[in-house]
Amino acid sequence: MISPPARGPVLTVTLNLALDVTYVAGDVDWDGVNRVGTVHRRAGGKGVNVARVLAALGCEVLVTGLAGGPNGEAALADLTAAGLPTALTPIAAPSRATLAVHDHGREVRRTALFNEPGPAVTEDEIGRFLNDYDTRLRGAAAVVISGSLPTGVSPRLYAELAARARACGVPAIVDADGEPLRHAPGGHPEIVKPNAEELARALIGSDEPQGPGAAVRGAQVLRRSGARAVVVSLGADGLLAVTQEGAWRAAMPYRVEGNPTGAGDALVAGLTLGLVEGTPWPERLRRAAALGAAAVAAPVAGDFDADVLREVHPGVRVEPEPV
Repeated sequence: MISPPARGPVLTVTLNLALDVTYVAGDVDWDGVNRVGTVHRRAGGKGVNVARVLAALGCEVLVTGLAGGPNGEAALADLTAAGLPTALTPIAAPSRATLAVHDHGREVRRTALFNEPGPAVTEDEIGRFLNDYDTRLRGAAAVVISGSLPTGVSPRLYAELAARARACGVPAIVDADGEPLRHAPGGHPEIVKPNAEELARALIGSDEPQGPGAAVRGAQVLRRSGARAVVVSLGADGLLAVTQEGAWRAAMPYRVEGNPTGAGDALVAGLTLGLVEGTPWPERLRRAAALGAAAVAAPVAGDFDADVLREVHPGVRVEPEPV
């Protein structure tokens, strides 16, 4: 489907690795007892999901991050079984588990997420990770820094990771929320990718809708703070990109129903692939938007529906956006 990047692997950083458990059930009674139809257990965390999508598209990847305890061991075993190369730094505290309940009802499909906060990480453990990270950066094609931070980690760490990558000539993509997102542009990443609610929380402390133009204004704030490009995911309304080369909005041809849990991660995978290939922004956004929709059609985060990707991709409209 694609040509692999000319350089080494894309590193994905998942500091709050998880063992993801997904329950698929029909017509969930949220006040009663339910029978689960299907259970999926696999390694998770946003960086892991990005790596899965990139690997499925033929891109060389390396999963980095922190892992500890039985959940970390189970996640590592799953990554090994999936054939995903890993370089996880061990920690003493156990990695978290997450639960997604996918209500595959007859009329409305819904997904509820229950995310544990994650382990407490020591300064020594972060120091060991940084040493490993600096080593792995050499020869990397790009680095994706995404997801939540475990307890005890500075919210400025993503900015530091982006800055270290930049010093090595490696482009960084950051997908974060809250304080880590607000600080991330200080590391001068190539791309920062919030969704509209995350952008609002980081800049004004609220995830309430801010009206037309809010995403453009918020993206401009992050660019002025140091990000070279900002891509805001707008859910079913597509994407907004504000970059050095210009601004564009990508609109979906129709709404895809399903499990949105890993849609943003598939979108980031598309942006990363476009970055390492040097794809022009309009086509980069078209593929990223289509991958996000294809991920919604898949039952488990980290997967995407190839048929939906082929169907949606040519119908994504990308038009210049005034800024």
